[in-house]
Amino acid sequence: MRRLGLALLLTATAMRLAPADGLRLGKAREKRWSGEPEKHGGTLTKKPPDVTKSRKLKTDHLLKVDDHDFTMRPAFGGPAIPVGVDVQVESLDSISEVDMDFTMTLYLRHYWKDERLSFASTTNKSMTFDGRLVKKIWVPDVFFVHSKRSFIHDTTTENIMLRVYPDGHVLYSLRVTVTAACNMDFSRFPLDSQTCSLELESYAYTDEDLMLYWKSGDESLSTDDRISLSQFLIQKFHTTSRLAFYSSTGWYNRLYINFTLRRHIFFFLLQTYFPATLMVMLSWVSFWIDRRAVPARVSLGITTVLTMSTIITGVNASMPRVSYIKAVDIYLWVSFVFVFLSVLEYAAVNYLSTVQDRRERKLRDRVRAQSLPCTCGMSHTRTMMLDGTYSEADTNSLAGYTEAPMVPEEEPEKPEHMVVHLSVSSESTATKKKKNFSIIQNTHAIDKYSRMIFPGSYIFFNLIYWSVYC
Repeated sequence: MRRLGLALLLTATAMRLAPADGLRLGKAREKRWSGEPEKHGGTLTKKPPDVTKSRKLKTDHLLKVDDHDFTMRPAFGGPAIPVGVDVQVESLDSISEVDMDFTMTLYLRHYWKDERLSFASTTNKSMTFDGRLVKKIWVPDVFFVHSKRSFIHDTTTENIMLRVYPDGHVLYSLRVTVTAACNMDFSRFPLDSQTCSLELESYAYTDEDLMLYWKSGDESLSTDDRISLSQFLIQKFHTTSRLAFYSSTGWYNRLYINFTLRRHIFFFLLQTYFPATLMVMLSWVSFWIDRRAVPARVSLGITTVLTMSTIITGVNASMPRVSYIKAVDIYLWVSFVFVFLSVLEYAAVNYLSTVQDRRERKLRDRVRAQSLPCTCGMSHTRTMMLDGTYSEADTNSLAGYTEAPMVPEEEPEKPEHMVVHLSVSSESTATKKKKNFSIIQNTHAIDKYSRMIFPGSYIFFNLIYWSVYC
Protein backbone atom coordinates (compact mmCIF):
# COMPACT_ATOMS: atom_id res chain seq x y z
CA MET A 1 0.00 0.00 0.00
CA ARG A 2 2.83 2.31 0.79
CA ARG A 3 4.35 1.67 -2.64
CA LEU A 4 1.02 2.34 -4.36
CA GLY A 5 0.54 5.60 -2.51
CA LEU A 6 4.09 6.75 -3.38
CA ALA A 7 3.48 6.06 -7.12
CA LEU A 8 0.26 8.06 -7.08
CA LEU A 9 2.04 10.96 -5.40
CA LEU A 10 4.80 11.04 -8.03
CA THR A 11 2.26 10.92 -10.87
CA ALA A 12 0.34 13.88 -9.50
CA THR A 13 3.52 15.90 -9.09
CA ALA A 14 4.57 15.25 -12.73
CA MET A 15 1.20 16.34 -14.05
CA ARG A 16 1.49 19.66 -12.21
CA LEU A 17 4.97 20.40 -13.63
CA ALA A 18 4.20 19.55 -17.32
CA PRO A 19 1.97 22.57 -18.13
CA ALA A 20 4.57 24.97 -16.77
CA ASP A 21 7.32 23.55 -18.95
CA GLY A 22 5.07 23.65 -22.03
CA LEU A 23 4.21 27.25 -21.32
CA ARG A 24 7.88 28.16 -21.09
CA LEU A 25 8.63 26.42 -24.35
CA GLY A 26 5.75 28.23 -26.09
CA LYS A 27 6.95 31.59 -24.80
CA ALA A 28 10.45 30.86 -26.09
CA ARG A 29 9.12 30.06 -29.57
CA GLU A 30 6.98 33.16 -29.52
CA LYS A 31 9.97 35.27 -28.69
CA ARG A 32 11.94 33.67 -31.48
CA TRP A 33 9.37 34.48 -34.19
CA SER A 34 8.25 37.86 -32.85
CA GLY A 35 11.71 39.38 -32.87
CA GLU A 36 11.89 39.94 -29.06
CA PRO A 37 15.38 40.01 -27.62
CA GLU A 38 16.89 36.77 -26.36
CA LYS A 39 19.82 36.21 -24.16
CA HIS A 40 22.45 33.82 -25.41
CA GLY A 41 25.50 33.39 -23.31
CA GLY A 42 25.05 36.72 -21.59
CA THR A 43 24.81 38.84 -24.88
CA LEU A 44 21.69 40.67 -26.03
CA THR A 45 20.87 40.59 -29.83
CA LYS A 46 18.16 42.73 -31.41
CA LYS A 47 16.44 42.19 -34.78
CA PRO A 48 15.55 45.41 -36.63
CA PRO A 49 11.81 45.95 -36.76
CA ASP A 50 9.99 45.45 -40.06
CA VAL A 51 8.07 48.68 -40.58
CA THR A 52 6.06 47.22 -43.46
CA LYS A 53 4.08 45.10 -40.97
CA SER A 54 2.85 48.13 -39.09
CA ARG A 55 -0.34 49.65 -40.44
CA LYS A 56 0.61 52.97 -38.89
CA LEU A 57 3.78 53.16 -41.06
CA LYS A 58 2.04 52.60 -44.40
CA THR A 59 3.39 54.82 -47.21
CA ASP A 60 0.15 56.71 -47.65
CA HIS A 61 0.10 57.54 -43.94
CA LEU A 62 3.81 58.31 -43.75
CA LEU A 63 3.75 60.78 -46.67
CA LYS A 64 0.23 61.97 -45.86
CA VAL A 65 -0.88 61.30 -49.40
CA ASP A 66 -4.53 61.08 -48.41
CA ASP A 67 -4.41 64.31 -46.42
CA HIS A 68 -3.63 66.59 -49.38
CA ASP A 69 -4.94 67.33 -52.84
CA PHE A 70 -2.07 66.45 -55.16
CA THR A 71 -3.93 67.53 -58.28
CA MET A 72 -2.63 71.04 -57.53
CA ARG A 73 1.02 72.03 -57.69
CA PRO A 74 2.98 72.77 -54.52
CA ALA A 75 2.40 76.28 -53.13
CA PHE A 76 -0.61 76.71 -55.35
CA GLY A 77 -1.56 80.36 -55.67
CA GLY A 78 1.90 81.48 -54.60
CA PRO A 79 5.13 82.05 -56.52
CA ALA A 80 6.26 79.73 -59.28
CA ILE A 81 7.70 76.46 -58.07
CA PRO A 82 11.29 75.93 -59.25
CA VAL A 83 11.92 72.57 -60.92
CA GLY A 84 15.54 71.69 -61.65
CA VAL A 85 16.38 69.31 -64.48
CA ASP A 86 19.43 67.32 -65.39
CA VAL A 87 19.91 64.79 -68.18
CA GLN A 88 22.26 61.91 -68.77
CA VAL A 89 22.41 60.83 -72.41
CA GLU A 90 22.73 57.07 -72.59
CA SER A 91 22.87 56.66 -76.36
CA LEU A 92 22.27 58.47 -79.62
CA ASP A 93 20.63 55.68 -81.54
CA SER A 94 20.15 56.95 -85.08
CA ILE A 95 20.11 59.96 -87.39
CA SER A 96 17.75 59.84 -90.37
CA GLU A 97 18.31 62.23 -93.27
CA VAL A 98 15.19 61.07 -95.09
CA ASP A 99 12.86 61.69 -92.13
CA MET A 100 15.03 64.52 -90.76
CA ASP A 101 14.92 63.28 -87.16
CA PHE A 102 17.07 61.61 -84.52
CA THR A 103 16.47 59.03 -81.78
CA MET A 104 17.99 59.40 -78.31
CA THR A 105 17.81 57.39 -75.08
CA LEU A 106 18.35 59.37 -71.88
CA TYR A 107 17.81 59.53 -68.13
CA LEU A 108 15.61 62.52 -67.28
CA ARG A 109 15.69 63.72 -63.68
CA HIS A 110 13.53 66.38 -61.98
CA TYR A 111 14.21 68.09 -58.66
CA TRP A 112 11.66 70.10 -56.66
CA LYS A 113 10.35 70.57 -53.15
CA ASP A 114 6.88 69.61 -52.01
CA GLU A 115 6.35 70.21 -48.27
CA ARG A 116 3.24 68.08 -48.38
CA LEU A 117 5.52 65.02 -48.70
CA SER A 118 7.75 65.86 -45.73
CA PHE A 119 7.87 63.25 -42.97
CA ALA A 120 9.49 62.80 -39.58
CA SER A 121 12.76 60.89 -39.53
CA THR A 122 15.41 60.47 -36.86
CA THR A 123 18.05 59.32 -39.36
CA ASN A 124 17.33 61.98 -42.02
CA LYS A 125 17.40 59.30 -44.70
CA SER A 126 15.41 59.43 -47.92
CA MET A 127 12.80 56.96 -49.00
CA THR A 128 12.84 55.47 -52.52
CA PHE A 129 9.75 54.30 -54.40
CA ASP A 130 8.93 52.99 -57.84
CA GLY A 131 6.42 54.25 -60.38
CA ARG A 132 3.33 53.18 -58.47
CA LEU A 133 3.54 56.13 -56.10
CA VAL A 134 3.99 58.61 -58.95
CA LYS A 135 0.32 58.28 -59.86
CA LYS A 136 -0.72 59.48 -56.39
CA ILE A 137 1.34 62.65 -56.06
CA TRP A 138 2.06 65.76 -58.12
CA VAL A 139 4.94 65.57 -60.64
CA PRO A 140 6.04 68.12 -63.28
CA ASP A 141 4.35 67.71 -66.67
CA VAL A 142 7.49 68.02 -68.78
CA PHE A 143 7.20 66.96 -72.42
CA PHE A 144 9.50 66.94 -75.48
CA VAL A 145 8.78 69.68 -77.99
CA HIS A 146 8.78 68.57 -81.66
CA SER A 147 8.93 64.91 -80.64
CA LYS A 148 7.49 62.33 -83.03
CA ARG A 149 7.58 59.29 -80.76
CA SER A 150 8.63 58.68 -77.18
CA PHE A 151 8.15 56.03 -74.53
CA ILE A 152 9.26 55.10 -71.02
CA HIS A 153 11.07 51.78 -70.83
CA ASP A 154 9.10 49.13 -68.96
CA THR A 155 11.36 46.07 -68.78
CA THR A 156 11.08 44.42 -66.35
CA THR A 157 8.98 47.14 -64.73
CA GLU A 158 8.57 50.81 -65.57
CA ASN A 159 11.96 52.50 -65.35
CA ILE A 160 10.76 55.17 -62.91
CA MET A 161 12.31 56.12 -59.61
CA LEU A 162 10.92 58.48 -56.95
CA ARG A 163 13.04 59.51 -53.99
CA VAL A 164 11.56 61.60 -51.18
CA TYR A 165 13.62 63.32 -48.46
CA PRO A 166 12.33 64.14 -44.97
CA ASP A 167 12.26 67.90 -45.68
CA GLY A 168 10.02 67.39 -48.74
CA HIS A 169 12.64 67.49 -51.51
CA VAL A 170 11.81 65.09 -54.34
CA LEU A 171 13.92 63.42 -57.01
CA TYR A 172 11.92 62.03 -59.93
CA SER A 173 13.91 60.04 -62.51
CA LEU A 174 12.82 58.10 -65.57
CA ARG A 175 14.46 56.41 -68.57
CA VAL A 176 13.05 57.60 -71.90
CA THR A 177 13.65 57.01 -75.60
CA VAL A 178 12.50 59.88 -77.78
CA THR A 179 12.49 60.51 -81.53
CA ALA A 180 12.45 64.22 -82.31
CA ALA A 181 12.61 66.35 -85.44
CA CYS A 182 15.83 68.01 -86.50
CA ASN A 183 15.90 70.73 -89.16
CA MET A 184 18.85 69.77 -91.33
CA ASP A 185 20.55 71.79 -94.06
CA PHE A 186 21.91 69.60 -96.87
CA SER A 187 23.37 72.33 -99.05
CA ARG A 188 26.88 71.05 -98.21
CA PHE A 189 26.01 67.34 -98.07
CA PRO A 190 28.02 65.13 -97.55
CA LEU A 191 30.60 67.65 -96.37
CA ASP A 192 28.18 69.10 -93.84
CA SER A 193 27.71 69.54 -90.11
CA GLN A 194 24.30 69.32 -88.47
CA THR A 195 23.12 70.87 -85.20
CA CYS A 196 20.11 69.24 -83.57
CA SER A 197 18.35 70.02 -80.30
CA LEU A 198 16.02 68.23 -77.92
CA GLU A 199 13.62 70.67 -76.26
CA LEU A 200 11.90 70.23 -72.89
CA GLU A 201 8.98 72.28 -71.67
CA SER A 202 6.07 72.19 -69.24
CA TYR A 203 2.84 71.48 -71.05
CA ALA A 204 0.32 73.11 -68.69
CA TYR A 205 2.21 75.46 -66.36
CA THR A 206 3.44 78.83 -67.60
CA ASP A 207 6.48 80.58 -66.18
CA GLU A 208 4.19 82.12 -63.52
CA ASP A 209 3.44 78.66 -62.07
CA LEU A 210 6.53 76.59 -62.85
CA MET A 211 10.11 77.74 -63.36
CA LEU A 212 12.01 75.11 -65.31
CA TYR A 213 15.81 75.46 -65.20
CA TRP A 214 19.01 73.46 -65.57
CA LYS A 215 19.96 72.32 -62.09
CA SER A 216 23.74 72.70 -62.47
CA GLY A 217 24.11 74.83 -65.57
CA ASP A 218 26.20 73.20 -68.32
CA GLU A 219 27.11 70.40 -65.93
CA SER A 220 23.47 69.33 -65.89
CA LEU A 221 24.08 67.45 -69.14
CA SER A 222 26.32 64.39 -69.05
CA THR A 223 27.04 61.91 -71.82
CA ASP A 224 28.54 58.49 -72.15
CA ASP A 225 32.03 58.56 -73.68
CA ARG A 226 31.22 55.43 -75.67
CA ILE A 227 28.49 57.12 -77.71
CA SER A 228 29.34 56.89 -81.41
CA LEU A 229 27.59 56.92 -84.77
CA SER A 230 28.57 55.23 -88.01
CA GLN A 231 28.20 58.30 -90.23
CA PHE A 232 28.75 61.16 -87.78
CA LEU A 233 31.33 62.44 -85.38
CA ILE A 234 29.74 63.93 -82.26
CA GLN A 235 31.58 67.19 -81.71
CA LYS A 236 29.91 68.62 -78.60
CA PHE A 237 26.87 68.68 -76.33
CA HIS A 238 25.71 71.85 -74.59
CA THR A 239 22.62 73.25 -72.89
CA THR A 240 20.65 76.47 -73.29
CA SER A 241 17.35 77.82 -72.01
CA ARG A 242 14.91 80.54 -73.07
CA LEU A 243 11.28 81.53 -72.96
CA ALA A 244 8.80 80.28 -75.53
CA PHE A 245 5.65 82.25 -76.28
CA TYR A 246 2.29 80.89 -77.39
CA SER A 247 -0.31 83.45 -78.37
CA SER A 248 -3.18 81.54 -76.76
CA THR A 249 -1.57 80.43 -73.47
CA GLY A 250 1.42 82.64 -72.67
CA TRP A 251 5.12 82.25 -71.85
CA TYR A 252 6.80 78.97 -70.95
CA ASN A 253 10.30 78.02 -69.83
CA ARG A 254 12.01 75.86 -72.41
CA LEU A 255 15.25 73.90 -72.01
CA TYR A 256 17.46 72.84 -74.93
CA ILE A 257 19.88 69.96 -75.31
CA ASN A 258 22.02 70.93 -78.30
CA PHE A 259 24.54 68.69 -80.03
CA THR A 260 26.62 69.16 -83.18
CA LEU A 261 27.37 66.33 -85.60
CA ARG A 262 29.96 66.29 -88.36
CA ARG A 263 29.53 63.73 -91.11
CA HIS A 264 32.27 61.23 -91.93
CA ILE A 265 33.30 61.76 -95.56
CA PHE A 266 35.19 58.50 -96.14
CA PHE A 267 32.05 56.45 -96.77
CA PHE A 268 30.88 58.82 -99.49
CA LEU A 269 34.34 58.97 -101.03
CA LEU A 270 34.22 55.21 -101.55
CA GLN A 271 30.57 54.97 -102.58
CA THR A 272 30.06 58.15 -104.61
CA TYR A 273 33.07 60.30 -105.43
CA PHE A 274 35.58 57.63 -106.47
CA PRO A 275 33.12 55.74 -108.75
CA ALA A 276 32.03 58.97 -110.39
CA THR A 277 35.65 60.01 -110.98
CA LEU A 278 36.51 56.61 -112.43
CA MET A 279 33.56 56.78 -114.82
CA VAL A 280 34.72 60.15 -116.09
CA MET A 281 38.26 58.85 -116.57
CA LEU A 282 36.90 55.77 -118.34
CA SER A 283 35.03 57.96 -120.81
CA TRP A 284 38.37 59.50 -121.84
CA VAL A 285 39.59 56.12 -123.11
CA SER A 286 37.48 56.60 -126.23
CA PHE A 287 39.79 59.44 -127.31
CA TRP A 288 42.55 56.87 -127.91
CA ILE A 289 40.34 54.39 -129.77
CA ASP A 290 40.32 54.41 -133.57
CA ARG A 291 37.57 56.63 -134.89
CA ARG A 292 36.48 53.86 -137.27
CA ALA A 293 35.78 51.49 -134.31
CA VAL A 294 32.19 52.66 -133.99
CA PRO A 295 30.83 49.82 -131.77
CA ALA A 296 33.67 50.15 -129.27
CA ARG A 297 33.41 53.89 -128.80
CA VAL A 298 29.60 54.00 -128.77
CA SER A 299 29.24 51.16 -126.25
CA LEU A 300 31.87 52.72 -123.99
CA GLY A 301 30.11 56.07 -124.03
CA ILE A 302 26.66 54.62 -123.33
CA THR A 303 28.02 52.45 -120.50
CA THR A 304 29.60 55.40 -118.70
CA VAL A 305 26.47 57.53 -119.12
CA LEU A 306 24.21 54.81 -117.69
CA THR A 307 26.59 54.16 -114.80
CA MET A 308 26.61 57.84 -113.87
CA SER A 309 22.82 57.87 -113.98
CA THR A 310 22.73 54.90 -111.58
CA ILE A 311 25.09 56.63 -109.13
CA ILE A 312 22.99 59.80 -109.14
CA THR A 313 19.78 57.84 -108.60
CA GLY A 314 21.27 55.86 -105.72
CA VAL A 315 22.44 58.98 -103.89
CA ASN A 316 19.11 60.76 -104.27
CA ALA A 317 17.17 57.70 -103.08
CA SER A 318 18.70 58.00 -99.61
CA MET A 319 18.10 61.74 -99.33
CA PRO A 320 15.01 63.87 -98.73
CA ARG A 321 13.54 65.64 -101.74
CA VAL A 322 14.86 69.09 -101.03
CA SER A 323 14.35 71.97 -103.42
CA TYR A 324 17.95 73.21 -103.39
CA ILE A 325 21.19 71.88 -104.85
CA LYS A 326 23.45 69.81 -102.64
CA ALA A 327 27.24 69.67 -102.84
CA VAL A 328 27.16 66.07 -104.03
CA ASP A 329 24.69 67.03 -106.76
CA ILE A 330 27.16 69.56 -108.15
CA TYR A 331 29.94 67.00 -108.31
CA LEU A 332 27.83 64.22 -109.82
CA TRP A 333 26.13 66.38 -112.41
CA VAL A 334 29.38 67.99 -113.53
CA SER A 335 30.84 64.48 -113.85
CA PHE A 336 27.78 63.45 -115.83
CA VAL A 337 28.27 66.42 -118.17
CA PHE A 338 31.90 65.39 -118.79
CA VAL A 339 30.81 61.84 -119.63
CA PHE A 340 28.04 63.10 -121.90
CA LEU A 341 30.42 65.49 -123.68
CA SER A 342 32.77 62.60 -124.45
CA VAL A 343 29.88 60.89 -126.25
CA LEU A 344 29.12 64.09 -128.15
CA GLU A 345 32.79 64.38 -129.03
CA TYR A 346 32.73 61.06 -130.81
CA ALA A 347 29.51 62.04 -132.55
CA ALA A 348 31.35 65.06 -133.93
CA VAL A 349 34.33 62.94 -134.97
CA ASN A 350 32.10 60.41 -136.68
CA TYR A 351 30.17 63.13 -138.48
CA LEU A 352 33.35 64.76 -139.79
CA SER A 353 34.63 61.35 -140.89
CA THR A 354 31.44 60.79 -142.86
CA VAL A 355 31.75 64.20 -144.48
CA GLN A 356 35.37 63.41 -145.34
CA ASP A 357 34.43 60.12 -147.02
CA ARG A 358 31.66 61.82 -148.97
CA ARG A 359 34.01 64.52 -150.25
CA GLU A 360 36.60 61.94 -151.27
CA ARG A 361 33.98 59.96 -153.18
CA LYS A 362 32.77 63.06 -155.02
CA LEU A 363 36.34 64.02 -155.83
CA ARG A 364 37.08 60.61 -157.30
CA ASP A 365 33.94 60.70 -159.38
CA ARG A 366 34.80 64.16 -160.71
CA VAL A 367 38.33 63.13 -161.65
CA ARG A 368 37.08 59.97 -163.38
CA ALA A 369 34.54 61.94 -165.37
CA GLN A 370 37.17 64.40 -166.54
CA SER A 371 39.74 61.78 -167.53
CA LEU A 372 37.62 59.34 -169.56
CA PRO A 373 36.98 61.36 -172.82
CA CYS A 374 40.54 62.35 -173.58
CA THR A 375 44.06 61.35 -172.68
CA CYS A 376 45.71 64.47 -173.94
CA GLY A 377 47.55 66.83 -171.73
CA MET A 378 48.71 64.15 -169.37
CA SER A 379 52.19 64.69 -168.01
CA HIS A 380 53.02 61.03 -167.44
CA THR A 381 51.50 57.55 -167.76
CA ARG A 382 51.37 54.61 -165.44
CA THR A 383 50.79 50.96 -166.24
CA MET A 384 48.86 48.55 -163.99
CA MET A 385 48.43 44.84 -164.58
CA LEU A 386 45.14 43.29 -163.57
CA ASP A 387 44.73 39.53 -163.40
CA GLY A 388 41.22 39.33 -161.92
CA THR A 389 42.36 39.11 -158.28
CA TYR A 390 41.67 42.71 -157.36
CA SER A 391 39.31 44.22 -154.87
CA GLU A 392 36.85 47.04 -155.04
CA ALA A 393 39.34 49.26 -153.25
CA ASP A 394 41.86 48.61 -156.02
CA THR A 395 39.40 49.64 -158.67
CA ASN A 396 38.47 52.76 -156.75
CA SER A 397 42.12 53.66 -156.63
CA LEU A 398 42.09 53.81 -160.41
CA ALA A 399 40.10 57.05 -160.31
CA GLY A 400 41.88 59.78 -162.20
CA TYR A 401 43.56 57.40 -164.58
CA THR A 402 42.80 56.98 -168.34
CA GLU A 403 42.75 53.81 -170.29
CA ALA A 404 45.16 53.11 -173.18
CA PRO A 405 45.08 50.41 -175.86
CA MET A 406 45.66 47.03 -174.40
CA VAL A 407 48.86 45.22 -175.48
CA PRO A 408 48.58 41.39 -175.66
CA GLU A 409 51.34 39.21 -174.31
CA GLU A 410 53.57 37.30 -176.78
CA GLU A 411 53.90 34.14 -174.68
CA PRO A 412 50.62 32.14 -174.65
CA GLU A 413 51.80 29.80 -171.87
CA LYS A 414 51.56 32.44 -169.21
CA PRO A 415 48.21 33.32 -167.65
CA GLU A 416 46.25 35.97 -169.39
CA HIS A 417 46.76 39.40 -168.00
CA MET A 418 45.17 42.70 -168.85
CA VAL A 419 47.65 45.51 -169.10
CA VAL A 420 46.14 48.92 -168.74
CA HIS A 421 48.04 52.10 -169.36
CA LEU A 422 46.74 54.78 -167.06
CA SER A 423 47.68 58.40 -166.96
CA VAL A 424 46.77 61.14 -164.52
CA SER A 425 47.50 64.76 -164.25
CA SER A 426 50.10 65.61 -161.60
CA GLU A 427 48.22 68.81 -160.83
CA SER A 428 44.95 66.95 -160.02
CA THR A 429 46.80 64.46 -157.79
CA ALA A 430 48.47 67.23 -155.80
CA THR A 431 45.17 69.05 -155.27
CA LYS A 432 43.42 65.85 -154.16
CA LYS A 433 46.15 64.94 -151.66
CA LYS A 434 46.15 68.44 -150.24
CA LYS A 435 42.39 68.41 -149.61
CA ASN A 436 42.40 64.89 -148.15
CA PHE A 437 45.31 65.75 -145.88
CA SER A 438 43.48 68.84 -144.61
CA ILE A 439 40.29 66.92 -143.83
CA ILE A 440 42.16 64.13 -142.08
CA GLN A 441 44.14 66.58 -139.99
CA ASN A 442 40.95 68.38 -138.84
CA THR A 443 39.26 65.13 -137.85
CA HIS A 444 42.14 63.78 -135.80
CA ALA A 445 42.68 67.14 -134.13
CA ILE A 446 39.40 66.79 -132.19
CA ASP A 447 40.55 63.61 -130.46
CA LYS A 448 44.02 65.05 -129.99
CA TYR A 449 42.77 68.21 -128.30
CA SER A 450 40.18 66.29 -126.25
CA ARG A 451 42.96 64.22 -124.68
CA MET A 452 44.26 67.40 -123.08
CA ILE A 453 41.18 69.57 -122.63
CA PHE A 454 38.94 67.04 -120.86
CA PRO A 455 41.42 65.90 -118.14
CA GLY A 456 42.67 69.44 -117.58
CA SER A 457 39.17 70.85 -117.17
CA TYR A 458 38.12 68.07 -114.77
CA ILE A 459 41.20 68.52 -112.61
CA PHE A 460 40.56 72.26 -112.46
CA PHE A 461 36.96 71.62 -111.41
CA ASN A 462 38.09 69.27 -108.62
CA LEU A 463 40.53 71.84 -107.28
CA ILE A 464 37.79 74.47 -107.05
CA TYR A 465 35.21 72.03 -105.63
CA TRP A 466 37.34 70.66 -102.78
CA SER A 467 38.77 74.07 -101.90
CA VAL A 468 35.26 75.50 -101.50
CA TYR A 469 33.57 72.67 -99.57
CA CYS A 470 36.43 71.35 -97.44
